[in-house]
Amino acid sequence: MLKPETTSWVGTWTTTPAPTAGIMLNGQTVRMIARVSIGGETIGAIGAGLLVLLGVGREDSPDDTAYIVDKITNLRIFPDSDGRFDRSVLDVNRSLLVVSQFTLYADTRRGRRPSFTGAASPEQAGAQFADAVERFRATGLTVETGRFQAMMDVSLVNNGPVTIWIDSADRHRPHKADA
Repeated sequence: MLKPETTSWVGTWTTTPAPTAGIMLNGQTVRMIARVSIGGETIGAIGAGLLVLLGVGREDSPDDTAYIVDKITNLRIFPDSDGRFDRSVLDVNRSLLVVSQFTLYADTRRGRRPSFTGAASPEQAGAQFADAVERFRATGLTVETGRFQAMMDVSLVNNGPVTIWIDSADRHRPHKADA
């Protein structure tokens, strides 16, 4: 978990398994996996791919953005022909739905109301969120987004389920096996 003085990009995403779950890679039978809407109007939706909930912390930098984008796009979390996690979202050419989520910075250690003081200001977070989206798009993947600072409804079909948390500050911490 994050310490109060530590802030970094954090996010979760979900993956969709191989076609054995009813999703055809050739696009003939792709069902909706994730959607974001405002006031009943869908503003972003993807089929098979990753839903990325992105939070920006006060101390985050462009290096954190680059780390998170690289990690998410190259992490081998899609199954190969043997069912092992061995392919990245780039390898399988899936889509991304990226949604800003400052509540990932909720600090619930004291009291009954979460504190969000670790989250970046809207100005900083908006700029870094836009930078992350551009970096994701630069990979060649199809990228859909929510609307920054809007009240959104996010729908998800989470096959598996697979949900993974990435914190850019972890790259500066010792690996558990090394500790």
